Amino acid sequence: MQKDSGSSAPGAPTGRLRRRKGSNEVPLDVGKANGSHLLVNDQNKYRSMWIRAHSSIWMIGGFVLVIYLGHLYIWAMIVVIQIFMARELFSLLRKAHEDRQLPGFRLLNWHFFFTAVLFVYGRILSQRLVNTVTSDKFLYQLVGRFIKYHMVTCYFLYIAGFMWFILTLKKKMYKYQFGQYAWTHMILIVVFTQSSFTVANIFEGIFWFLLPASLIVINDIAAYIFGFFFGKTPLIKLSPKKTWEGFIGASVTTIISAFVLANIMGRFQWLTCPRKDLSTGWLHCDPGPLFKPEYFTLPGWIAQWFPWKEIEILPVQWHALCLGLFASIIAPFGGFFASGFKRAFKIKVLLLLLLLDLLFLLLKPCLMACVLNPMQDFGDSIPGHGGITDRMDCQMVMAVFAYIYHQSFVTPQSVSVEMIVDQILMNLTFEEQQALYTKLAQIIRENQFGLS
Repeated sequence: MQKDSGSSAPGAPTGRLRRRKGSNEVPLDVGKANGSHLLVNDQNKYRSMWIRAHSSIWMIGGFVLVIYLGHLYIWAMIVVIQIFMARELFSLLRKAHEDRQLPGFRLLNWHFFFTAVLFVYGRILSQRLVNTVTSDKFLYQLVGRFIKYHMVTCYFLYIAGFMWFILTLKKKMYKYQFGQYAWTHMILIVVFTQSSFTVANIFEGIFWFLLPASLIVINDIAAYIFGFFFGKTPLIKLSPKKTWEGFIGASVTTIISAFVLANIMGRFQWLTCPRKDLSTGWLHCDPGPLFKPEYFTLPGWIAQWFPWKEIEILPVQWHALCLGLFASIIAPFGGFFASGFKRAFKIKVLLLLLLLDLLFLLLKPCLMACVLNPMQDFGDSIPGHGGITDRMDCQMVMAVFAYIYHQSFVTPQSVSVEMIVDQILMNLTFEEQQALYTKLAQIIRENQFGLS
């Protein structure tokens, strides 16, 4: 049984806080339940705000640089950060005593990790890799062989790890080893399911990565500011610092920002053009109908209040409203999930929401990290913000939605002439290509004869 160690406020319940037997969940403080720990009542909020702002300036600068460098550098940064995140995640349920009795057991985790890297990114970037080496016959054939046997290679790498695990099983350590095995697979599913959506968004056009990520940042900033100055009504017990005033204010701000930002970002080809290969050169493309402006004449009763008679809107701005609506209403539940997870594992809830957080929003694939310590956040790698993972909860949900939305409502078709030709060149021998050419010529002649 746990006792409330803090002094009780007048009228507040005293004595013991009830807790289920065998549960490791940390009950909410009475003060927090009453809302006395809201942001507006925090005595150190201005100092914390300054620390967050200082670290955020560096993150924003780094983020802008990476965006300028382009698609390949964004992807490379995601991979590097994922490695650090995986290290934190693998450590979450580790026990030093058991690890000392299992030499080499950590290497098994990394074996599965890099097998997952090879499988996921090999599937996503295979076509772009082919487009990159088309001019070199030797590299083209080598890449073709790699892609052809990619899945079976990854499968046997996984089987090798599975056999490695079985051969390292040790008496009296079975429970710990199988627990680590299951935990490793859960991490890989969470990390690489999310990262696959992230990377796919990037190569469809930085716009489809940058806009959703920016909306989550704006939502967090607006929620922080509205909660900082006006927050009075607690929103949910899992996150005692979050308030209805912050939630509503952030929702309105995010939706408006989505409409405005889409108009600004949609005018830069560097952000809107998809990357068809793995080169780093400057992009030029036909922006497509989504990014070509349409003009609307304002009604007379509205035009009299403004100096212009018509407005210019990009069609993609209507899609941005859907992304903004999701970012403001649904995505915050990722944060609530993370708060519940931290409480379940005795990890202290963060003191404040983030102020400005842009650089590490490249990463969306992790909800849980850092060692199992009731006095820590998920980490302390970002001064004033906690760990990197603390910043990724809402981004995860948003990344998946952005990809699904783009594929369902934006992408016109999943197959193109270029994709078919690339598949023919990659998978058919020269003789098979000649036979296909002859057959297609025959079909075309028959169709032309039938039309005449």
